[in-house]
Amino acid sequence: MDYFTAFIIGGLICAIVQILIDKTTLLPGRIMVGLVVLGTILCALGLYEPLLEFAGADASVPLLGFGNVLFKGVKEAIETDGFLGLFRGGFSSSAVGISAALIFSYIASLIFDPRADS
Repeated sequence: MDYFTAFIIGGLICAIVQILIDKTTLLPGRIMVGLVVLGTILCALGLYEPLLEFAGADASVPLLGFGNVLFKGVKEAIETDGFLGLFRGGFSSSAVGISAALIFSYIASLIFDPRADS
């Protein structure tokens, strides 16, 4: 049942994004930023954790999960460091994910030809 729930929630998230791409004039970058902001808002309202418990790992998809991680990091850093935590918290909490994305992108650029044929 856990796989089914994860599949349905993940499918709904993807379907909503696909509808936004097809039916609006929003660019994909803006939709991606919207998902990060949505993850942040859900975390701030206390709705992200119940969604994560219900949907499992599928609710922690990269963009919604990234917003959640950023919010948690900033919140914890503000509690411990005050105002400076506002600038440091997001970076320290998401450093592993950002580093992994950079490293794997670099490896992919070594394996494949990144130049566009014009």
